[in-house]
Formats: sequence, C-alpha cells, structure tokens
Amino acid sequence: MKAIVYERNGDASVLQLVDRPIPEPAPGEVLVRMAVSGVNPTDWKARRTWPVAGGWQIPDQDGAGVVEAVGEGVDQNLIGERVWIWEAAWQRPWGTAAEYTVVPVRHAALLGDASFDVGAALGIPFMTAHRCLTAGEFMPDRLHAGALSDHVVLVQGGAGAVGNAAIQLARWADACVITTVSSPEKAQLAAAAGASHVINYREQDVVEEVRKIVPDGVHTIVEVSAARNAADDVQLLRSGGAVCVYADDGGAEVTLPIRPLMMPNARWQFVLIYTAPTAAKAQAVVDVSAAAAQGAIRVGEEAGLPLHHYSLGATAAAHKAVEGSVVGKVLITTSET
Repeated sequence: MKAIVYERNGDASVLQLVDRPIPEPAPGEVLVRMAVSGVNPTDWKARRTWPVAGGWQIPDQDGAGVVEAVGEGVDQNLIGERVWIWEAAWQRPWGTAAEYTVVPVRHAALLGDASFDVGAALGIPFMTAHRCLTAGEFMPDRLHAGALSDHVVLVQGGAGAVGNAAIQLARWADACVITTVSSPEKAQLAAAAGASHVINYREQDVVEEVRKIVPDGVHTIVEVSAARNAADDVQLLRSGGAVCVYADDGGAEVTLPIRPLMMPNARWQFVLIYTAPTAAKAQAVVDVSAAAAQGAIRVGEEAGLPLHHYSLGATAAAHKAVEGSVVGKVLITTSET
C-alpha cells in the first residue's frame, strides 16, 4: 500500500510517500481502506514536536473509509461498512494518510450515507466543538435537536474549523448562536454555517453588540483566542456560564479577574480532545454521528467550510496549507474507495 510516513520531527519536507505492507488488524481493531484523510492543526504540530514512537509515523488523526477486515473479538458485520475515524494517531503510528490504516474499533464510527468528505471533516473539530458545548455546568451532557433551545452560545472565530463545527452543532441543537469574525468574507462563511448573529470584531465592539442581542449574557463561549478575548469574555458570561478554551495562542498566558468571575460562578474549561474524559468522547462520537446521519453537518463553501483537496502524494502541501492557516478544510484523497 501507499502511505505517507515520517521518521523524524521537522517541517513538511520530512513527509515521504512510501510502500508499506497492508497491516493486519490486531484483536479489537479494524482495518480500514481509507478514502479521505482530514488534516488539522494538531497534525502538523505533532509532526514537528511529538515523539516518533517506534521510529516511524503515518500522520493525521481523522479520516473516512470502508472497513475491510476485523481483528479478533470484533463483529464481522462491520466488514464493508463506511466509517469515520477519529484520533487514529494519538500515541499510535497508524494515522490516516495512507491507503489503509488500523484503528481500535471504538475509533471507527458508522458514517451511514454521509459523504467521505463529511466523514473526514468530523473527528477533531466536531468532537472538540461538542466538548465545548457540553462542558459547562449548566450545559447538557449530550446534544440532539432541542438540547440547547434555551441557550445562547458565543463562538469566537466562527470561520475556523472548530468554530464552524460549533456553529453547526449548536444550531442543530437549536441554540441561538452568535459568532465573531475578522472580515466580511469570513462573516459570509459563518452565516452560511448557520450563525444567528455575526459580529466583525475589527469593526464592531463585541461586548456592546452581544449585549444588544442578549442583555443577560451568554451561556457558553467557544474560545479560540483566550489571550486576546479574555477581557470581553469576562463581561459576556451570564450566571453559571463557561468559557471553553481549545487553542493556546502560541503559548500566550491569560490573566483573569477573580471577583467578576466568582460572583456569577463562572467556569473556564480548557479542552484538548486527546486527554478529554473517555465518557465525554464516547458521547461526542454518538452525537456527532447522529447529527451527520440527520444531514445537520455539511461541508463546502455553502456550509461555511471551503474544501481544499490534495492527492496522497501531495500530503506535504496539504500540511503546509493547514500550517499557513488556510480558511476551510484540507482533505487528502487516499484512494478511489
């Protein structure tokens, strides 16, 4: 099989297209013929900094394909099923940038009739968004239609992959969604994703505009830039509200005022999907799969998530695009499945 492999940390030039034997699924695993691999910021960061266990690594956590074989203890009926894959390469060498990969069966969720492009876009962004929308003290443990019907969600940075996922999931759950963006072009993407209100933070005062919409503040803030937005976030939470931070601003630090957050019993929740509670991730898989099955998750320009397709041999270029903060979703076509 063809696979992208790197044997040492570094820039995208360490990625090499090689021939490897098709792996055999171990007990509890499934062999998946990959159709599409999804690239996330965590993938290039891992390539640069995470230890290369065992001397080699296939990159990328997310993807979609068809189950070709199963290991001991796995239901044979899964063979032939279309699946989406999440967290493939966390502390494992078998990522999704290959014609085939092996993952624990729990990391291969049924995709149903949704496209492989949708499947490859789910994983890290949608599971992160799900965690952000359910981690608050007064937020539901699971998402479904109506779960957030009496909630207001602020998504800081609604044109990013996680921002887009948060908008789509929150709207599916019937929340009022407010989002911030940095340009008219990104405003169009956020609106296409389903945001109820879009604020250009370069031209408008975010606190003033949000307070016009919800004088009592928001229930949850999905936060991409805590260092930049902390002062605003403190002013925008209602009683019991939560700020869920999923990005680190390049190692920046945040200083928070104690009493203005203590009075409303506010929460700051930091989110990294790899180390999130197992039960929370399992529920995210169930809910995200349900949303996809119901057609509530879309990709493409019309869904606020432009797609950028690359061939397997062009994985280095795909990684460079994500590292360069391209707007939209970068996908690698791994085979003709």
